[in-house]
Order: sequence, then structure tokens, then C-alpha cells
Amino acid sequence: MRRSIVLGEWLDRPIAADLAVAVEADRLGYGQVWIGEMAKLDAAAMAATIVGRTTRIEPVLGPLAVTVRSPAQIALAASTVAAAGRTTHVALGTSSVMVARWHGRSRDGAVELLASATAEVRALLDGERINGFRLRHPPPGATLTVAAFGPRAVTTAAAADRMVLNLVTVDAAARLAPQHPNTAAWLPAAVDPTAQERRWLALGLVGYLGAAGYAEMFAEAGYADLVDFARTRPHPKDLAARLPDGLIEAVGLVGSAAEVTDRLAAYAAAGLAEVGLVVPPLDSPSGQRTLEALAP
Repeated sequence: MRRSIVLGEWLDRPIAADLAVAVEADRLGYGQVWIGEMAKLDAAAMAATIVGRTTRIEPVLGPLAVTVRSPAQIALAASTVAAAGRTTHVALGTSSVMVARWHGRSRDGAVELLASATAEVRALLDGERINGFRLRHPPPGATLTVAAFGPRAVTTAAAADRMVLNLVTVDAAARLAPQHPNTAAWLPAAVDPTAQERRWLALGLVGYLGAAGYAEMFAEAGYADLVDFARTRPHPKDLAARLPDGLIEAVGLVGSAAEVTDRLAAYAAAGLAEVGLVVPPLDSPSGQRTLEALAP
């Protein structure tokens, strides 16, 4: 099972902290780094910076929200980063209502838009003309990934080179991974984290506990009472106060080196071809240790 790195985009850390993880991942031999785009980074600009500071790691732009960026914008971003001489990949997703609102866009029809954008971005990366536009320099070797969870997005992902899941239990991975021959999953990862780090990682799950699809998954994993509370739309601080010990382990690779190895094996047995490791920043107690312990 392949291992790649996902930039955590921690809002309590500067952008330089994400860059440091990418540089160290390159040194340790990781093949790809995923650069998401939500509230902190411009994916293409960050990818160009990473390429300028590293020697071989390949950037994956996104998932980029098709409700925010047009297929032409996405293809241009990939082409521009690839011009620096590094194979550059693209991932697409629908993101959230909040992100669409930040950009003054609507998320209406997002699933249909994901399907059409997948076809158009693929065509543009292959040098074809869409709506009268084509790339003058299509990025060589670029692959296309679709972020999926619901059944319609999974169907759309079938036309892509790879499908990516986010925060899935082993059971959920076993249901979803076989639906694409090349399925990756983003998972929080921390080897021998402190109790404070465990809590910090778990706080990242607050926004997912009441979300469609994720809520049902967490309920199935034994956290139905917490999900019911999340669905009452409490203040995030009130929900965070109820997070139980062990929650992060349900959707992550967290524990001793042996425990993390066992969890990786379980996800591999579930059908994943790749795990995208969302590691703590390097200034945290387990950041460097986790990168080194899980290096290819």
C-alpha cells in the first residue's frame, strides 16, 4: 500500500509549517504530497513553492472545489506548476457550503458539476479543446483523482485515475475502496502522540460528526449518542467538550508504532491502494517521529 503525505493546513500554525512537512517528506522519499484548498492555502501557489524547495516529491493539487474553480482554471493551475519540471496531479471535489459561500458561489448541483468537471478537466489535461479552450502545454504524466463518499460521487470517480476518501473507518473503507481499483484515503497519523496531541487531532473531527455520510459512519462505529448531539447543531466548543477518548483511533493511524502498523494492515486488507498521511506539524512532539516511522 502506497503512502503519501497530506498537508494538514493547521489554522493555528503558519503556512511555513506546512511547507516544512512537504520538504521533510521529500527528503524521506515520499512520492506525492496532497495540497488541499479550503481556508488557508492556495493549492497551486503552494505547490509551486514546494517544487522550488524540493527535489522529487510530486504535488497533488486539491481536492479543488469544482463549485469554486472552473475546469479551465484547474487545468491552467496544473500546467503552470508542471512547467517547473515536476509531474503535477489534480484532485477534484465538491467541498462544502461554507467554502462556496466564502467565494460567493453556490453549491447547488454540486454532484452534477463534479461529474461534468471531471470529464472536462480530464480532456483538458489530455490536450483536448473544451468550450473553445485548450492548454498550450498539457502537464505530462498528470493524473486525475476524484474525492468521493456518497454513491453519486463514487460513480463519478470511476472515470478518474484514482478515488480518494477522507476520514474513513476500516469498515467504511471496506465498503467503498473496492468500488475503484485505485482508492486512497486521507487518515490522521501520529506515532506515540502525547495525550494533548490526541486531543488536538480529535478536535479536527468536530465538523464531521453531524455531516451527512460521516455521521452515519461514526454512529456505526459506536458513537451514536455523540452524533445525535452533533445533529442538534451545538456550539463547536460544546461538541468538542464531549469528544470521547478513542474517537480519533476510529478514523486514524494513532498509537504506538506496532498499533499503527496493525491499523495500516487493516486498511490494506479493506482494499485501499494508498493512505494519505495527515501528520502533525514538525514542531509537535510526534511530527518528525511519525514522518520517519511511516516513510516508504
